[in-house]
Amino acid sequence: MLEVPAQPTPAPREAEAAALLAATVADPWGLVAPSVYDTARLVSLAPWLDGHRERLGYLAKEQNQDGSWGAPDGYGLVPTLSAVEALLTELARTDSGAPHLSPDDLAAACADGLGALRDGLLAGPVPDTIGVEFVAPSLLADINTRLAALTEQAPGKLGAWSGTTLTSPAPDLDGALLAGVREMTEQAPLPEKLWHTLEAVTRDGTRGARPHEGAPPHNGSVGCSPAATAAWLGAAPDPAAPGVAYLRDVQARFGGPVPSITPIVYFEQAWVLNSLAASGLRYEAPAALLDSLEAGLTDEGIAAAPGLPSDSDDTAAVLFALAQHGRTHRPDSLMHFRRDGYFSCFGVERTPSTSTNAHILEALGHHVTVRPDDAGRYGAEIRMISDWLLDNQLPDGSWMDKWHASPYYATACCALALAEFGGPSARAAVDRAAAWALATQRADGSWGRWQGTTEETAYMVQLLMRTRTPGSPGTVARSAARGCDALLAHDDPASYPGLWHDKDIYAPVTVIRAARLAALALGGAASAASGGA
Repeated sequence: MLEVPAQPTPAPREAEAAALLAATVADPWGLVAPSVYDTARLVSLAPWLDGHRERLGYLAKEQNQDGSWGAPDGYGLVPTLSAVEALLTELARTDSGAPHLSPDDLAAACADGLGALRDGLLAGPVPDTIGVEFVAPSLLADINTRLAALTEQAPGKLGAWSGTTLTSPAPDLDGALLAGVREMTEQAPLPEKLWHTLEAVTRDGTRGARPHEGAPPHNGSVGCSPAATAAWLGAAPDPAAPGVAYLRDVQARFGGPVPSITPIVYFEQAWVLNSLAASGLRYEAPAALLDSLEAGLTDEGIAAAPGLPSDSDDTAAVLFALAQHGRTHRPDSLMHFRRDGYFSCFGVERTPSTSTNAHILEALGHHVTVRPDDAGRYGAEIRMISDWLLDNQLPDGSWMDKWHASPYYATACCALALAEFGGPSARAAVDRAAAWALATQRADGSWGRWQGTTEETAYMVQLLMRTRTPGSPGTVARSAARGCDALLAHDDPASYPGLWHDKDIYAPVTVIRAARLAALALGGAASAASGGA
């Protein structure tokens, strides 16, 4: 009998990479942790949906001690508005689906949330999360409507809050932009970019609006948003209506609560592949992943998932991922997003993105590296982006971004892109970013804006190991090794905090797992050099 040679057992990190890729192939949605904002919107908009009691329980569990929901620095505003409006709506229902939460419990949670809004959140700051200029004033108006109705119908339920009205001095909460968009949508179809915030931008959208003809469901969802889909369906949808099956499937994934954006299939696939490509690990990219990305790529670019508008961030990441795995496409689709001095994410937007421009720099720079004949075609854009990123570096060496709450994400994106494709003029900026990383490491070896996290630590280990930081190699190695020790000591994908900007901040779990794996692979040599595990 012919003996088949035994195959070598893959190293643990390579086996983890293979398992991560297999999980990415197997999940057609992409894994996003639940969101207070969208979970609360379903409590208000879709009490008919399976998991209503569990969503109420989730909101009760997620409320902070100060009465708010969500993260510090203004990031609690939108989830707290959403949760308070939902609980006020539930409090007014005579057939509340929360027998384990008494009316007194609901009223107390509402009172604490209203206090958090009045005593700080409504004064600002207002972070630049998706559609905040529509979402926040819409919810604030709905809360005041609920308060007025309960004051008239059952004032005893509100206690000291009976007859009150909430106001805010924050410009983003004045409702002027919301009123303009609502007036526009009465005259013309809703622009595709706004489908994701349908529950806020349509008039009476949070009170069971009729389906909006300008935002048709795609594979069941409206704008890949549970909240927008629930608003589109209305208060008593036909069980066979597009969107019902989507909502039932989404809530079943977490036993009631739902994420803020799902699916994120192309986003997850591209970010996972790009993390692993930088890791130095040996792995085989599944053809199914590459085929999926190629199938989604069009002359206009690609979106985070079907049902969303194409954007330059996902387009750049997908082009970069495909090119690094042997499937090179000329990046002409990115040119639709070129502006005077930088690239936009969408055709129309309020603020540009540093991380997006960094990803475009990587996609264009890599393309010119493997296709030198195209240097004349894209060279001006490469120089333009490099200059723009350098101009937007903060004095301490970091960058901030519109898509992420943490400077560690933006700084890693910008420093890594500039180190590889920014040329000699970018070297000083990269060194400042690395110095900032070394200076802001926490005592336990982690990094993080509010607390040490797996995600932010992974980005800084990658930055230190991939930017060829000058100075003492021992200092860099020890810092990276301590970061790896923190990654090994504390990792629970079920508790990754939200840091990515949607209407609420969210955690793309598999994307974070891939960043962690890449950091551990890159930091292995540093850990050995410094005597670490």
